[in-house]
Amino acid sequence: MKLYFSPGACSFSPHIVLYELGLPFDSEKVDLGAKKTKSGADYRAINPKGAVPALQLDDGQVLTEGAAIVQYLADRKPESKLAPAAGTMERYRLQEWLNYIASDFHKAFSPLFNLKMPDEGKQMAKDLIATRLDYFGKALEKRQYLMGDTFTVADAYLFTILTWAAGMKFDLSKWPAVQAYYERVGARPGVKAAQQAEALAKAA
Repeated sequence: MKLYFSPGACSFSPHIVLYELGLPFDSEKVDLGAKKTKSGADYRAINPKGAVPALQLDDGQVLTEGAAIVQYLADRKPESKLAPAAGTMERYRLQEWLNYIASDFHKAFSPLFNLKMPDEGKQMAKDLIATRLDYFGKALEKRQYLMGDTFTVADAYLFTILTWAAGMKFDLSKWPAVQAYYERVGARPGVKAAQQAEALAKAA
């Protein structure tokens, strides 16, 4: 397998999952502005959407969309418990979290990455993000992770987006349960390994 990623982007989520699972994989950095891979390939020929992540499978197929990729990876090693078994109510709860993170939390950051967005629009985005953090804060008050006591692929995704919030100077201490969760997930060896890999790729 090969993961196409951009350091610090939402592709960090499957990067974490790959290290958590201990699966063998290759990776290649993508310049999202130029739509080129580090080796000089046209990234749109690999993923016509032009976005990361993309996962090239051993049979040559390419899977896109982070929420789909992390579930595919978890199912390669079900004993890891990074995703509940397909067809169970717990699996649908996992998908519920992944969809909420993707549609309501991840996308809320889009205006903050838009250099042409006026300050008023950015403030509206920040206010919306704060309401999402309120929700996560309540959900995590009595849980170690989103699904309870077990780390899942949904936590890899949420942690990824929380890194954006921290980088944009959101004071996570306003949401103590979120702050504690962010520190707890950040201490995991798989997360640290992915962080190191992306830092090295960014510096290269």
